[in-house]
Amino acid sequence: MFIMRFTERPYVAYTESDVRSSFRNSVRLTFSNAHFDPQVGARVYDEAFEENQYAEEAGFDGIMLNEHHNTPTCMGATMNLEAAVLARITRKPKIVLLGNPLPIFDNPVRLAEELAEIDMMSHGRLVSGFVRGTGVESWATNTNPIHNRERFQEAHDLVIKAWTTPGPFRWEGKHYQFRVVNPFQVPMQKPHPPVWIPGVGSPETLVWSAQHRYPYIYLETDQESTLQMMNIYGHVARGLGYQAGPQHFGYLWRIHVQDTDEKASEVGRGFLIGNAGVGRVPMPVDFMAPPGYNLRGQLPKDVLELYKKPLRHDPLYGGVDAANWEQVTESNRVVVGSPKTVIRKIRQGLEMLRPGILGVWSNDGTIGHRDSMRCLQLMKEEVLPALREIGKELDLPGPFEAAP
Repeated sequence: MFIMRFTERPYVAYTESDVRSSFRNSVRLTFSNAHFDPQVGARVYDEAFEENQYAEEAGFDGIMLNEHHNTPTCMGATMNLEAAVLARITRKPKIVLLGNPLPIFDNPVRLAEELAEIDMMSHGRLVSGFVRGTGVESWATNTNPIHNRERFQEAHDLVIKAWTTPGPFRWEGKHYQFRVVNPFQVPMQKPHPPVWIPGVGSPETLVWSAQHRYPYIYLETDQESTLQMMNIYGHVARGLGYQAGPQHFGYLWRIHVQDTDEKASEVGRGFLIGNAGVGRVPMPVDFMAPPGYNLRGQLPKDVLELYKKPLRHDPLYGGVDAANWEQVTESNRVVVGSPKTVIRKIRQGLEMLRPGILGVWSNDGTIGHRDSMRCLQLMKEEVLPALREIGKELDLPGPFEAAP
């Protein structure tokens, strides 16, 4: 089992009243950067890099980064820069980018060059994930949301060809045209760095991922929807002549450990102020899903049969507040506790979902640096060794143990 550490590196130095007084009461897209203090931002980066360096010492197989724009909820506006830093200050863990929002890039060839440099600087440790991005990313870059999926797929094809086909060659697509594609820098890994696809359940993306045999990472989706998504992926895989296994599935899970259950529950409430923003003011629906963004693609009839019950697009950060915190932790949507408690709860989830990739979202929101470091220390000393044994016991190979 491949275990990676993640945090959104949030900026929380603002108030709920600041959000409510912003345009459309939104913490994303239109929340003014007048509320940003670069001195505080510098500290956020410093602490995140220190935590990720310790994550390597703790024994994590990978360090996961993500990217969002026009928001304080994630300081990863250009995560490739952070990845380049990690390439030099770490030595062993994979650098897992989940992921670059392809539709907002007007020059995928430049992206191919950036990622190739990161792969070389890290000596072949890059895992390159690609995403469609949220609607906010489309708004922020003036990208037509109707073409989001088309641009995603074409940009992907161009990046892969730039990595694997000697140039120069010409590219004449629907959304991208280049007279000369000939990036001199190409990745160290051959034929190209591993590609993983994260998401919350678009059936079109599940089908596309299975067709490419790319591992799909479920972003803290509820268990019922996750099992349905795995069924769709597995069905498509069987039709293509291969059996999807744990190495094709990943699960991102908020997990925070402290010395006692009581301490972990108290500190873990900091998750409530994180990627949904301080005060948890609801986001305008059209900001996250502008008209045309969720335009349904063509699905095979056999997949439509499996899709009779539409997936619940229920990322955790949309529906947790102080009122139902206990319910959420009891149901294992968020795992907090002492090492003994956390190990027991994670085992339950692993037995049900059987992912070969486990993303540990160890801290966010107001969970402070000191508590985050203690969490990582307890994971090093007690949790990770136990998870290694559970992974072997349950036969959960990761993508680097069993080829997709």
